[in-house]
Amino acid sequence: MTLRPAAPDTGLMFRRTDVAPGKGDVRVRPENWVEASLCTVLQNEHGVRVSTVEHLLAALHGCGVHNALIEIDAGEVPILDGSAAPFVAQILAAGLKPQSMPLQVLRILEPVEVSRNGARARLSPAPTLEIAFEIEFEDVAIGRQSKMLSMCNGTFLRELSDCRTFCRRADVEAMQSRGLALGGTLDNAVVFDRDKVLSPGGLRRSDEPVRHKMLDVMGDLYVLGRPVVGRYEGLRAGHALTGLLLRKLLATPGAFEVVRSTAESRARMPGAGISLRDLPLSA
Repeated sequence: MTLRPAAPDTGLMFRRTDVAPGKGDVRVRPENWVEASLCTVLQNEHGVRVSTVEHLLAALHGCGVHNALIEIDAGEVPILDGSAAPFVAQILAAGLKPQSMPLQVLRILEPVEVSRNGARARLSPAPTLEIAFEIEFEDVAIGRQSKMLSMCNGTFLRELSDCRTFCRRADVEAMQSRGLALGGTLDNAVVFDRDKVLSPGGLRRSDEPVRHKMLDVMGDLYVLGRPVVGRYEGLRAGHALTGLLLRKLLATPGAFEVVRSTAESRARMPGAGISLRDLPLSA
């Protein structure tokens, strides 16, 4: 997989280099989102898909990259260590270049909420991007966890980027039976077995699971194709529910507006003033 610069105001696009020319471009936008429970999937009009895009999109969102071409020769983004930190490190090592085109942001104006089977996801107005999440699992090693963060000025890099995806043995088997996470091992996910953490080295943070859920939200929100100014709240939510929330948002008149960012608002966005020093030592 290779990330390349893109012209201002072109957004993010995956290009599958392993399919017929002219059919492999998959733009990152809500109409290309496909409902899936275990990862985020995008599909173009030719039926060409790219799956497990959430960690890369979270890294791009957190680094303030708004225009990029992502060339990939397979249908799934590499899982690497299960977090966004390897992507962030490579992006920052390559360097970021400001672009002249004014940045358009999506600002939440009215609350929008979706729920399903006891899970809930909600977007509401806020001065910056805020994420609040709560999870609860029967596994004693996870239990109940909650956290809220403002994503201003490198918070994503410092607090969330190194937090790995987590699952139970049954989750791993379910994903691999569907052709996903085929390279999954104890080294690229935190695997729980009731009261035990099976992955070598244990947890990077005591609340790594809820932090990873927030990382996923950073990626899923970026399916909108532009930065979001508002508050996301999730209760036991997953990729599918967040995707449905985005669809409801876009279908609700008056719930949002797309506006040109100001110098003040850009200074409070996730990618403002970041550097490699913001990455945790575990990254």
